[in-house]
Amino acid sequence: MPVTLRDFGSYTAGGRLHRVTEGEPRDIQVTRDVTLTFDPRGTFAVEHAYVQYFIPEPRRDAPPVVLLHGGGMTGTVWETTPDGRPGWLHLLLAQGYEVHVIDNVERGRAGFMPGLWPGEPVLRSLEDAWTLFRIGPPEGFETRTPYPNQRFPTEALEALAKTFAPRWLSTGPQQAAAVKAVLDRLDAPTLIAHSQGADPAFEAIAQGARASHLVLVEPSAEPADPAALADIPVTLITGDHLDINDLWRTRAAAWATFAADLRAAGATAHHPALAPGHSHLPMHDLGHDTVLDAILATLPG
Repeated sequence: MPVTLRDFGSYTAGGRLHRVTEGEPRDIQVTRDVTLTFDPRGTFAVEHAYVQYFIPEPRRDAPPVVLLHGGGMTGTVWETTPDGRPGWLHLLLAQGYEVHVIDNVERGRAGFMPGLWPGEPVLRSLEDAWTLFRIGPPEGFETRTPYPNQRFPTEALEALAKTFAPRWLSTGPQQAAAVKAVLDRLDAPTLIAHSQGADPAFEAIAQGARASHLVLVEPSAEPADPAALADIPVTLITGDHLDINDLWRTRAAAWATFAADLRAAGATAHHPALAPGHSHLPMHDLGHDTVLDAILATLPG
């Protein structure tokens, strides 16, 4: 999909300097021919987000769009789909939107520092993605037999898995701080957050960050106080096959309550109906362009 860009680049947002005083220097072989002395002590830049931005030509007169990935994923989720179609990043640029794509704390090009956060990182398996993302039943994994009407391109499951990144389960506050830094830099952009990405988005807004519109794609959390979103229009995107187990039945009920609470708090809450068969990854599904169109129809202008 050809797109003309006025500008593109990257920046980091948030983070801090971390001082390490323990450890001893040691020699490490960095290539076949070079050995260097490595000192684990020193000052390190940590807990920032990496953001890549794209400004199309012409640019639409609208707030920039920030894309925030979910758990165990990076900004690649918004780029080319696993089966090779242009992703939401490309589609947004083609419609003239300025786009900023986040790799949040400890993901992708934001990098990580071993031993900095409590716990061990976890990496999602193909089997877990197959069931958790509602692509198909557990017994259908080996034969790649999906749920009826499934829109995820099942032949691309392995390509999807190659985009997974290890994640820590203890970095919520740091991720929220980085998201807030991005939103503060852009002054009230449209924020599209997927799954676990909703959690740092809510916390960033609770800490005073501003967004002109909040799009939640199957969020895995709700805000502690829905009234905090009373001045921000919200669009909620949910898929199909939500009756397969207690997890998704609970999430579906929570989303319905969340939308009702938003309206009760005086917020504008959109919940567009999607075609049957969408998974937890509507940005990758067949028909992902119609999902994005439904989102954009709820934005002003």
